[in-house]
Amino acid sequence: MYSTTVSDVGTVRSNNQDSSFAGAHLVAICDGMGGHAGGDTASTIAIRSLAHIEQDSPNGDVARATQIMEASAMAAHDAIVGKAKRERKLAGMGTTITAITLVADYWVLAHIGDSRAYLLRDGHLMRLTSDHSYVQHLIDTKRISQSEARNHPQRNVVMRVLGDFDIDARPDISIRTARAGDRLLLCSDGLCGVLEDSTIEETMLHFTDPEECAQKLVSMALRAGSTDNVSAVIADATLALNADGFDLPHQTPIVGGAASATLEAVADIIHEPVVSAPPLISTSSPAERAAALIASRKPRAEGEDEQSSQTVGQPSDVREETGERTTPDTGEIPVVQKQDGNYSADPNDPEVARAIHQEQLDQKKQARTKRFHGRVAAVITAVVVLVALCGGAWGAYAWSQNQYYLAADEGKVAIYQGVPTNIFGLQLSHPIEQTSMHISELPEQWRNQLKQGIPADSYSDAQAHVDLIEDQFNQMQQEQEAKKKAAEEERKRLEEQAKKSKSSPSPSPSKKAAQEDS
Repeated sequence: MYSTTVSDVGTVRSNNQDSSFAGAHLVAICDGMGGHAGGDTASTIAIRSLAHIEQDSPNGDVARATQIMEASAMAAHDAIVGKAKRERKLAGMGTTITAITLVADYWVLAHIGDSRAYLLRDGHLMRLTSDHSYVQHLIDTKRISQSEARNHPQRNVVMRVLGDFDIDARPDISIRTARAGDRLLLCSDGLCGVLEDSTIEETMLHFTDPEECAQKLVSMALRAGSTDNVSAVIADATLALNADGFDLPHQTPIVGGAASATLEAVADIIHEPVVSAPPLISTSSPAERAAALIASRKPRAEGEDEQSSQTVGQPSDVREETGERTTPDTGEIPVVQKQDGNYSADPNDPEVARAIHQEQLDQKKQARTKRFHGRVAAVITAVVVLVALCGGAWGAYAWSQNQYYLAADEGKVAIYQGVPTNIFGLQLSHPIEQTSMHISELPEQWRNQLKQGIPADSYSDAQAHVDLIEDQFNQMQQEQEAKKKAAEEERKRLEEQAKKSKSSPSPSPSKKAAQEDS
């Protein structure tokens, strides 16, 4: 098959988390998720895991092709989970996968998530995948209609993906008979989420050139208001499905989106050059689009802006000749040079499996070393913190001994040196002078203040507070003594008056009457 891909970051997102691959034997689209750094990493890992299928042909064995597709997807899942555990900032990352390979006369498809695959055959468009999304579940259970799903508030909730999630990560595998003239579209939800299937069908029929068709679909999705990354892969079945028997022009595999940042890693996996996807062409007229399309296919001229052209990634053997890095480095998916001299990244290959196992052992060893270093660092940090705390505690104690306050000591007013608290059980105050004033004899106002502690700026200030309390205490006692004395004198006066009244004789009745007559 002949295929191409176009991927654009869109108008809202700051980075492209989609990744795509377009080759002669494999096409794939992956829509990453998981924050600024996680989504692009997850989708890149998935493309790397699938890329070996471009070269590792199952020789017409459809059953083996399905096993390879499933094993490669699960290898991507394990790699994503492993990387998320090693790098906490990537926790929660994941990706969709929709990938198709052409084996003999069959399309073999692996799918998980809400990216889609469409087949245009005999002028009619059919959907090859079912979204693993919440809204699709609502549609399947007759709770909402297709039209309601497009604007549903939870339309972006995906129920199955590869990655750092506690969900079923095994992809759906399906097989469909292939025909010469079939056209495939693989796209992220940034495209199919805003374009109707009828619009997609019309566009795929109208634009016969695969790249022009992909460019048009991505542009239309952006104009329709897509707020996500938008990616499309167009693949046309060759006139003869057994194309290996014909002298057809060779297609350089194309890598789009986030995975295009690691072209050399992908080139090492498939042992041939790869090229980055062409940039999205924004033009207003058919003539301008055609001119831009032709220009995008030409080699970059000297002095031309590199950002507007495609980049080629060479495999290790080519880079070795130019003195560049020679060790294959694909990050999560190991590339193994087998005993026959060939490279392979097929996780089903025994030699690759051994390499993966050895890599896991090395990672565990590195993790143990990292944990040991972490423990040493923790001990050193604890010692430093302890010294700092001890120094801080001593400093706090030294400062506290220049502070004074008044409080109760054995029921009497006392002057304390320090502050009324403790650090790690070390009491920062002690009584240095006790007065004769009993707390219980003081007014309620002073009792309440002394209960909380009356701060003083210095020892002399504390003594001044004591003198003030003592003066008020003495004054109160004097007033009480005066009141007591006055009360006693009043009592005595009343007693004397009572005695005098009893000792004076009462006048006789005759005298009393005479006094009244006079």
